[in-house]
Amino acid sequence: MNQPIYLQPVFQERIWGGTKLKELFGYSIPNERTGECWAVSAHPNGQSIVKDGPYQGMPLGTLWTAHPELFRSNSPVFPLLIKLLDASDDLSVQVHPDDAYAGKHENGELGKTECWYIVDAEPGAAIIYGHEASSKEELEQRIQNGQWDELLTKVPVKPGDFFYVPSGTIHALGKGIVVLETQQSSDTTYRVYDYDRRDKNGHLRELHLEKAIDVTTIPQAYTPAAYQTKTHEGTAVTTFVSNSFFSVEKWDVSGKTGMPAHDQYTLASVINGSGKLRTPDSEYSLNKGDHLILPVGFGPYELDGELMLITSRE
Repeated sequence: MNQPIYLQPVFQERIWGGTKLKELFGYSIPNERTGECWAVSAHPNGQSIVKDGPYQGMPLGTLWTAHPELFRSNSPVFPLLIKLLDASDDLSVQVHPDDAYAGKHENGELGKTECWYIVDAEPGAAIIYGHEASSKEELEQRIQNGQWDELLTKVPVKPGDFFYVPSGTIHALGKGIVVLETQQSSDTTYRVYDYDRRDKNGHLRELHLEKAIDVTTIPQAYTPAAYQTKTHEGTAVTTFVSNSFFSVEKWDVSGKTGMPAHDQYTLASVINGSGKLRTPDSEYSLNKGDHLILPVGFGPYELDGELMLITSRE
């Protein structure tokens, strides 16, 4: 199929959400507590829908099952989930299990290794990444005593930063940050601390301390990532991460770039700018906030414009 597959996102209300997904990307959001845009998702808790073309109206999970020739994957389920998150308030401090633990304790769900590209950040914004405990006993003690300032590692962030967050990492987005998140297709989160916030019914939100302590990596220090950038015609390609879970790149397009046919399916999100994607017989618009799949064999094609994309592959 020599045609890109554009997707309609699903939006999720969150206690920490806001309106920046509308302000930055022009989305029609359901309310002023919109925390998540599930941009490329086949997860049962929120599936993207094909916008147009021969598969218009089809949920991504159905497309994955009905047309495996578009993906040529060995995974039984669509393995990735691409989100935009608006942290209008601090997110809960949390940790995710790996595949083995989630498979055993969460009804066969995948684990959750993820990564963040910082799209927007207010001055002074920071994330929590990692902890200072040197043993499981110390981790438990500091959690029980509420010694959060001594336990949690804060890292300042700015737009353009990238963070790889493997399963077992204690982490949280801080207030005033918008990220594009690439993750395994999982919705399993263990909360460690939630600032004693209450839900809309006045109840303290559930914590999952026993499971969280089970899966947390110890010790756990933050190490800045190293990136590689290569230029291909009018596009600078920065490889952020490439491993058994996913590969994630940033494509900074300036002018025209000829691209070869894809030997893997590729997920692409337009984070900034606009341009065109041209095949020998068609032309497609690329605008900020678009999310699309380039299926196996797509191309050759040309990118033309001033825009930035975050792309990923399994």
